[in-house]
Amino acid sequence: MAPTPCALCKLSRALIIRPKNYQKLCKPCFIFLFETEIHNTITSSSLFRPGERIAIGASGGKDSTVLASVLKTLNERHNYGLDLLLLSIDEGIKGYRDDSLETVKRNAVQYDMPLSIVGYDELYGWTMDQVVSQIGKKGNCTYCGVFRRQALDRGAARLGIKHVVTGHNADDVAETVMMNLLRGDLPRLSRATSIVTASTASDIKRSKPLKYAYEKEIVLYAHHKGLDYFSTECIYSPEAFRGSARTLIKNLERVRPSAILDVVKSGEDMAALVPAKISNPGFSTTGAKDIAVVLDGDAEGEGGCGSSSGRASGGEMAVMELRLRDQETREGKETQNADHETDCTLHGQRHDRHKPTPGAKPSSKGKRLPKQQLQKCIRCGYLSSQSVCKACLLLEGLNRNRPKTQISVSVEEEEISPTLTRRMEGLTTAGPEAANVT
Repeated sequence: MAPTPCALCKLSRALIIRPKNYQKLCKPCFIFLFETEIHNTITSSSLFRPGERIAIGASGGKDSTVLASVLKTLNERHNYGLDLLLLSIDEGIKGYRDDSLETVKRNAVQYDMPLSIVGYDELYGWTMDQVVSQIGKKGNCTYCGVFRRQALDRGAARLGIKHVVTGHNADDVAETVMMNLLRGDLPRLSRATSIVTASTASDIKRSKPLKYAYEKEIVLYAHHKGLDYFSTECIYSPEAFRGSARTLIKNLERVRPSAILDVVKSGEDMAALVPAKISNPGFSTTGAKDIAVVLDGDAEGEGGCGSSSGRASGGEMAVMELRLRDQETREGKETQNADHETDCTLHGQRHDRHKPTPGAKPSSKGKRLPKQQLQKCIRCGYLSSQSVCKACLLLEGLNRNRPKTQISVSVEEEEISPTLTRRMEGLTTAGPEAANVT
């Protein structure tokens, strides 16, 4: 049987079948087509402007490594005029992030890009290993998502950069769409599907040049280009809700390869139906109609955790915020809470917070949404829609439970410790031979 020719050049032998559409291509045509599609995404969305300094969120994984390689290639091929550098976040996860950062350091040399690393321990006084040891594996992605977003913003601000690009791919966006549908979170659905997101917490915008690139094709590109990347996912991410959405998307892809882009397109269409006052409350979109806004602490599932692995389940963030704010209220501190109607039962009777006026007709108007007002966090100075940013709220809960004194055992205490006593008793019962052992 004769070899199948490439569907584009018709000359070389086809070696690659594209997962997106089953198109059979040779290696050079696949690489060129992949890069061209990324270029079309960049130009059609007007992601960059000449002379702009761009920080690439680099984790050492396949997505950020391919993103750095492609942007370097396209910047030189099409004269974007960009000043590219790598920005990495060290969450403090031994056996995962320390190894991946070594890959990022090699990438910096390979692509001739400056590298800046910002650590959780430096910013917050906690590493993720310490956070997980304190709270357990359930819900740890909530902490990491909030901390990571703020760390990226702070790292970019240190470098004087206003634009950060992340390695979110089509699979990541489809998973986020599915997660928000399962949670019934339309405002976040609107923000997550945008290729460019701004933040109420900073003047730094983010974009996703790989938004329409399949994860499998990213792996194929990295393989055929011989890129150096770290392939292990975060050791804490399997507990995240995103894993369930990922499994669902992968099952759909097996049945219908176009399902990933179909879900992304459906998410975009649904997001267009969400009123701007709901998706972007208190944020002016004048001159930026294609930019969605991400509220303070609203994690996107940053691409540094494997392939954007995981965030906690939908209700955990809200429950955690309420618990921390309740604690703050009990300590006499003022908090800002949205008005809501609550029914409570006391001594067997029902009491309504807002009693309807007898004979009055129910209002047909929807509930007014609170307007987001930016202010500086009174603790860390980070821009927030609340007086205390979410990172500081989470840190407050962690620090409250942190041991105040270090537990140590002196030489004298060790000599009389029960463990040593039991060992000596064991030597005594073992006979004179064991007693002679020094």
